[in-house]
Amino acid sequence: MRGVTEDLPGADGPPLLDELLPWSVAPLRLGRPWVVAPDARTLRDRWAALVRAGSAEREALFRPTRARALTSSVAALPGQRTGTGRLARENGPCPEPVRLAHGPFDLQWLLPDHRLLDVARPELWRVADDRQLFAVEQGYAPGQPGPALLVTAALPDGHSPAGRPGRIRPLYRRPGGREPNVAPGLPELLAARYGSEVTAGRLLAWALAAGVPSPAGCRVPLPADPELWAAGVALGLRMTGVQLRGARGGERPRLPGGRRPYVRAALPARPETLSYDPDEETLHLGGGRVAPVPAGAWEYRVAGARVLELWFERRTAPAGPGTLEAVGPAGWSQEWTSDLLELITVLALLAGLEAERAALGLGGPDLGGRPLIGRAALAAAGVLPVPPRARRPASVLDHHEEGPEGQFALL
Repeated sequence: MRGVTEDLPGADGPPLLDELLPWSVAPLRLGRPWVVAPDARTLRDRWAALVRAGSAEREALFRPTRARALTSSVAALPGQRTGTGRLARENGPCPEPVRLAHGPFDLQWLLPDHRLLDVARPELWRVADDRQLFAVEQGYAPGQPGPALLVTAALPDGHSPAGRPGRIRPLYRRPGGREPNVAPGLPELLAARYGSEVTAGRLLAWALAAGVPSPAGCRVPLPADPELWAAGVALGLRMTGVQLRGARGGERPRLPGGRRPYVRAALPARPETLSYDPDEETLHLGGGRVAPVPAGAWEYRVAGARVLELWFERRTAPAGPGTLEAVGPAGWSQEWTSDLLELITVLALLAGLEAERAALGLGGPDLGGRPLIGRAALAAAGVLPVPPRARRPASVLDHHEEGPEGQFALL
């Protein structure tokens, strides 16, 4: 498991990811927890409870904030067909839930209604399509193990266990996989150094394999050695494939036959505890058992937090009575069991790839003392500083977006 590094100041230190993939967006601020759930049916039930409530009860269930109240008038999110009238008089059907990467390795569902979300980051929704990938920097946790960067095909909210979330960086600035979000001139410079094409996807793969957490953000040392670059990119592409879980035309992650986790004892309707037996390689959920679970999967952490414990807590933590969070399934679902088995597989595979990463010497900002292409070289080539336009979202609108109260927004 990779650790963290002290920041390296100076003109010739390793560049930040912010200098390589310059356009970034701050994490979403949902404003109310009930708009996210591990299953879509729960969100539909919560919506139904909200719209059938009387005005006073509806306001209590909704939980107004400074940004959103039942009387707020806002535009629809790009690409979403939801109402734009005031929620105080809403009685229509539930918006169709969409997948959300709710923090590291937790795929949940979201109600994509702009009236429900305090800060939804519409610029992300405009470029979210079947070609897009999102690089999500993880919050810096001094002295704690965990990756500096993760990648997802689902729209991420940017939540971090460290409590200090990082930035969200789309791989492309426009829909359809157009205009890579890469510092101008960088692909050409690196292609000349390495003797091979450098694409946005390859640069992201290298960042996954070589990125190191620091107080200033994810640092990405660039090697001078073409062979090390090629090996790191190949490893990063495998890491990308595992994290995407079959999205974007890839294969779903699988462990070898004898190592695949199975349910050995039925999971209870409401498991209250989670524990791990390293000798038996068994995960205990109450009286239920899942095995084999490699130690690497159980110990996999992000910002120092154990991923499996976070995942379990989000599905079993009690909710306050009389809240929409309390509206949920009657018990543990088969869908959650399938999700858990897949998550164990993902974490076990990534833990195995960490050993390959260490063997390549990709554990620190100086690549084990090997020659680097530092910030000074990037500046000499005109790549740095990144021009301001590369940090701003592209103009991507080629159609009308619905504004408040059903009016068209002309942007």
